[in-house]
Amino acid sequence: MKDKRILYVSSEVIPYLPETEISSMSFEAPRMVNSQGGQIRIFMPRFGNINERRHQLHEVIRLSGMNLVINDLDMPLIIKVASIPKERMQVYFIDNEDYFKRKATFTDEDGNLFDDNDERAIFFAKGVIETVKKLNWSPDIIHVHGWLASLLPLYLRNYYGNEPLFKNSKIVTSVYSKGFDETLDEEMQKKVLFDGLEDDTVAHLATPNYENIMKTAIDNSDAIIQGSAEIPEELKTYIDNIDKPKLTFKSKEEFGQAYQDFYTQEVLNEKED
Repeated sequence: MKDKRILYVSSEVIPYLPETEISSMSFEAPRMVNSQGGQIRIFMPRFGNINERRHQLHEVIRLSGMNLVINDLDMPLIIKVASIPKERMQVYFIDNEDYFKRKATFTDEDGNLFDDNDERAIFFAKGVIETVKKLNWSPDIIHVHGWLASLLPLYLRNYYGNEPLFKNSKIVTSVYSKGFDETLDEEMQKKVLFDGLEDDTVAHLATPNYENIMKTAIDNSDAIIQGSAEIPEELKTYIDNIDKPKLTFKSKEEFGQAYQDFYTQEVLNEKED
């Protein structure tokens, strides 16, 4: 992995949010690459329940300040950054007062999905890509974790399809156990189409449930990792039927070498002599 550039885009990363399969692997995988001499960047949303003072987040003025258009509205993009203690790994936070100030991640205190989770996902995907463009940092691999991050493959392959910085970037999506039971806003497909994407690229989003959002990510990715021991049967079948490199579930204790081999041999196609 030496000198390989890997961009990790995740909805959750420890130590900033509680430990889950997603937040744990979004920390362990970059740490593994970092220890092997690779270059990494980690991006996540700056949810309002992240303690900025304790984790020493600070705004990066030179990266902040642009507006992203979401469903015909200008939404200011704020970029914050922090370093994971003892790991020498920087995490970039995508922030916006309207989308991420509330003191929760995906649901309200009654467990109901936030009405604007679809727009938050669009904003996060665009925000990550625009920030990486400002950093002028061309990743070899972009590894996506969590459904809130899962619109990034769609936007990168379509809305930003001609962006030279990502010309040779390969997208890996990890698919985890079911993320939510309801559907996101029924207007989600229309909001994505507002950005000029082709109808066939967002066909799944006509019903924006967990399975269909992940299918959209899978369609626009170069390789797939099964991130949980059990994933929805519909998604397992969908993955089995696509002709792309795929890696079966690996636990936190065994993933290291498997991910390294998958990244280099299957995703980047650097076969060993």
